[in-house]
Amino acid sequence: MRSPGESAIAPDLLRVSDVTVRFGGITALDKVSFAVTAGHIVGLIGPNGAGKTTLFNCLSRLYRFDAGDILFEGRSLLATPAHGIAGLGIARTFQNLALFRTMTVRQNIMLGGHCRTRSGFVANALRLPHVAREDARLSDHVAGIVDLLELGAVAETRVMDLPFGTQKRVELGRALASAPKLLLLDEPAGGLNHEEVGVLMELLRRIRERLALTILLVEHHMNMVMRISDKVVALDFGRKIADGTPGEVQNNAEVVRAYLGTEA
Repeated sequence: MRSPGESAIAPDLLRVSDVTVRFGGITALDKVSFAVTAGHIVGLIGPNGAGKTTLFNCLSRLYRFDAGDILFEGRSLLATPAHGIAGLGIARTFQNLALFRTMTVRQNIMLGGHCRTRSGFVANALRLPHVAREDARLSDHVAGIVDLLELGAVAETRVMDLPFGTQKRVELGRALASAPKLLLLDEPAGGLNHEEVGVLMELLRRIRERLALTILLVEHHMNMVMRISDKVVALDFGRKIADGTPGEVQNNAEVVRAYLGTEA
């Protein structure tokens, strides 16, 4: 599956090279390497304990890795602190929603976009002209996200009053508000019913097309991963066991053994 408008050879936006993570005597990631091409949707799969969340935490700089490197736009993330990731153009959603439940949908998404503003405390306190201009730009940006995610009807509703599936879209909107180049989605279909998963797939395709985003997602919903991904990377016990098109990975003997415990 080729991204809309993609040229024959697109550059790698993200490159993971021989990343190793150890917790005491346990190797959580063992020389994991793969690349994410700009404009692609890449699925990261594996049984529980395979190392998927550990890898996401390395990409988010929440975890240090013991060996290897991660390059984003050709730049190593080794020296980048967790709070500097958003500024580089990387945003992440979490399995457990990181939302302010008593705030509205619009307010939650606005918070995700504040890393795009440059005004300091004094400028905000004095309401200098450039602060008003920044606020107007952010408000327009958030309005576009609300429209894109079809949240207009509930934009002024408190998050706590919304069904779980809608809250997941708000979490996605919060991440999009930072205008990322790379979107890390941690089990976006978790807890959704069949209809909601279908809606999510269409939203992700729309986001990729309209915002020219690159998406890396961890997901247990195999049908969704195989239908939406340009490439799939499979992990098992901290090792990469497959890396290819959805069809190639589905038919990989090691992947079949990891999930079913049987020979292909």
